[in-house]
Amino acid sequence: MRRALPVGVALAAALVVCVPLSVAIGSADLSFGEVTRGALAALGLGEPLEGTAQTIVALRTWRALTAAAVGGSLALSGALVQGVFRNPLAAPSLLGVTGGASLGAALAILALGGFAPRGVIEQSQGLATVLVPAASFAGALAAVLFVAVLAAPRGRLSTPTLLLVGIAVNMCVAGLFAAIQSLTLRDWEVSRAILAWTFGTLDDRSRLHATTAAAGLALALAVVPFVARELDLLAGGDADAAALGVDVPRVRLTALIAAALSAALAVAVAGQIAFVGLVVPHVVRLVVGPAHRGLLALTPLAGAVFLLGADALQRALLGEGVLQPGVTMSLVGGPFFLFLLVRHRREVGAW
Repeated sequence: MRRALPVGVALAAALVVCVPLSVAIGSADLSFGEVTRGALAALGLGEPLEGTAQTIVALRTWRALTAAAVGGSLALSGALVQGVFRNPLAAPSLLGVTGGASLGAALAILALGGFAPRGVIEQSQGLATVLVPAASFAGALAAVLFVAVLAAPRGRLSTPTLLLVGIAVNMCVAGLFAAIQSLTLRDWEVSRAILAWTFGTLDDRSRLHATTAAAGLALALAVVPFVARELDLLAGGDADAAALGVDVPRVRLTALIAAALSAALAVAVAGQIAFVGLVVPHVVRLVVGPAHRGLLALTPLAGAVFLLGADALQRALLGEGVLQPGVTMSLVGGPFFLFLLVRHRREVGAW
């Protein structure tokens, strides 16, 4: 816990630096003054720039803020899931949470009649702004509860079942996505949008996208004080935690709902971005230790810096050839997951 404060200050400083850097990166060259003034104007705190410069800065500002909120949400979701299952290999993407959320959002979009590739919650109908996140949350919650029930029969956690059920859920989601795309092949816009959804997107984000993801993160953070100590006690086993006064079912359900909520709203605005919830909590745990009070407080900051920094870096290096965030995170997270399996090979061999 002694490391938590300096690490938190460093992460907060990195986030403050990454946001304007992300806004500044792009084909149009902007000075620091223009970036600052335009970003403040986008937030309603200053006078806008002249001409198209304000539109450019506003789009970049909301992209940066959405990336930060989504990264923080997915990272916190991963930390909560790992705490509930007592397993550093658990993650929202591996357990089907982000897949279930993405499927729920896609079904909601189809129910609304499809959408253009510009975004997720940009439809003029008020129903869209409620239905898409709600369906995404329902899909995420259904997936995580399904995995939890099958992976922990009679309250006893089975790690092999945990991973296998997660893989099975993801395969089912992939099959349903393929079926949806097959049914919508004649509608090129809808089919293209569903495909892009699986890769994640931060293009053309708006105030609504950023605030929706931030709302999910804030609600999940509100749960942290009520589960952090209990998750530490759960690390010693359900029986010992219950003997110390922990209401094990309540803590698990509360943490899983918070994890599903933060992941669901992140997916609702940015599509499916895998592995953030696996990589970030594990790295933070290595730095500050396993205590959930510090871990759950710092993980959202680290997730925000991670996704925002990765997005800004690849845009600076690749320019117009930038990859979708889901693709980038998979390229990073896949090898990292293999590293974790090798590192924990003795435990894996004992499963």
